[in-house]
Amino acid sequence: MHGAKKIRRKIRYTIVYRFVQFLIFISNRMPRVAWLKFCGFLGKVAYVFASHTRKLTHRHLTLAFKKEKSAEEIKRLSRKTFEYLGKNAGDILRASGSVNTWEDLQKFLVVYGFENYEAARQKGKGIIFLTCHLGAFDLQVTTMALRGLNPNIIGTPLKDERLNNLLWEYRNKHGAIPIERGRETFRMLKILKSGGSVALLIDQDTKVKSRFVNFFGKPAATPVGATVLAMKTGAIVVPTYIYLGKDWKQHMYILPEIPITVTGDDEADMVYNTQILTGFIEQQIREHPEQWVWMHERWKTKPGEEVA
Repeated sequence: MHGAKKIRRKIRYTIVYRFVQFLIFISNRMPRVAWLKFCGFLGKVAYVFASHTRKLTHRHLTLAFKKEKSAEEIKRLSRKTFEYLGKNAGDILRASGSVNTWEDLQKFLVVYGFENYEAARQKGKGIIFLTCHLGAFDLQVTTMALRGLNPNIIGTPLKDERLNNLLWEYRNKHGAIPIERGRETFRMLKILKSGGSVALLIDQDTKVKSRFVNFFGKPAATPVGATVLAMKTGAIVVPTYIYLGKDWKQHMYILPEIPITVTGDDEADMVYNTQILTGFIEQQIREHPEQWVWMHERWKTKPGEEVA
């Protein structure tokens, strides 16, 4: 029985891998806006057929907005989430084959606030880019790499090795350095202490060191890696986010640093600072709720189950 399940999983991942390769191939043979509209259509189709993911999305949107939005508004937002997931994923896929220079990226992506990075950089410390799974979030890494920042990107590896290699090859292509989440802590400390940069996403419930903080009014187990690294190295936390605008351009914002509070009480500081960082992320999601990954089980871990 176990063997049959393993074979089915291998077949499923092979189909997904070939399909992704096919999408990358055709994405650069269509005008970008036409391609994104097509990907948005695929997202709408997925909404109809991916019943489990649809239910998760609707459930989590209801948890977050039941006091602010009607049932019909939440249902419409669920559909929009799938549509924008398709569009943003389509932009990332297309960029993997069409973006080779900063000029290529500027054709459809606008960066605001680069001076905030430069101001943080002048302090002579490492930089922690704090971001989240909003919009075409991987294009932020591409932006940083093409601007010569050589970011080290922390992420959870994909379950299929071929898909994971495809992603890592794309990130490595422009100078980003992928690091598997939960590993090589010493390496990250060394990078930041030497003035390098690390990109971290802390908006998902993953099996890494976490603490419960408020997220949309509910306690959510949240990775504390960004806070711990900043406290130990003195690195500057620079928040960033990206979203797809109605003008069909990707808009990336680099905001002023978020100060880290250090009182000497490591546990209290860890929770306090992680709450501040999470508050920033929630604010951006509220601005563009249709472009966050609501199918993720953000409130899955219960108190006492978090990784200490």
